[in-house]
Amino acid sequence: MMNPIQVLIVDDEELARRLVREYLSKHTDILVIGEAEHGLDAVKQINALNPDLVFLDIQMPKLTGLEVLELTGRQSGVIFTTAYDQYALKAFDLHAVDYLLKPFSQSRFDEALAQARKSLGQTVTPQSIAIQQMLTDTSKQLERILIRDRSQVHVIPVDKLEYVEAQDDYISIVSEGKSYLKTQALSELEAQLDPAKFVRVHRSYLINIEQLQGIERYTKDSHVALMRSGKQIPISRTGYERIKDIM
Repeated sequence: MMNPIQVLIVDDEELARRLVREYLSKHTDILVIGEAEHGLDAVKQINALNPDLVFLDIQMPKLTGLEVLELTGRQSGVIFTTAYDQYALKAFDLHAVDYLLKPFSQSRFDEALAQARKSLGQTVTPQSIAIQQMLTDTSKQLERILIRDRSQVHVIPVDKLEYVEAQDDYISIVSEGKSYLKTQALSELEAQLDPAKFVRVHRSYLINIEQLQGIERYTKDSHVALMRSGKQIPISRTGYERIKDIM
């Protein structure tokens, strides 16, 4: 006998989770191993349980479904569920494995499940490519930064960001007096932020213009940025020109 397909149900609405359970009960090869009612819990359960298939709502408190995928690194074994059809159009265009637009019927649910069964166990699928594209497209309009620190998840609103410093293979993100490390290139984060508000003032520093208190000359040929927190950040010649262009 084959092992059952292990399923995690993620939705902030209890009735929606109950409906998915009811539809799954018609399939004898399915084992529901857990439920999550918000994105943070979903991240923990996906990492702990490693389900074969996740029914994942898009719009949820704390973290969206796409942010859950970003933090867990999951790129396959996902059936999206949502009441917002603007997401559905993007998913279908990208040939994601399937997308259930609420309210959905048992027959529509069964179609999605059948399609998912075909791709389970495959490392590279049209869905994995589609999910990666969806995450890339979403990150272009970055509104908050997600940082995973062991079992903890930090969500930093972009407008609360003070500055970012490159540190070897990491970046140090400073917000409201606290510093967070994330594995990412400074140039990659820079490309995701609004260039009218965030300026690369040095090869190792990116600052939020709204957190800038002033600029002082440091030597004959160099300047420093004085941040509202009191932090002094070096400004390169190129960085100085960038700041002048914005201000």
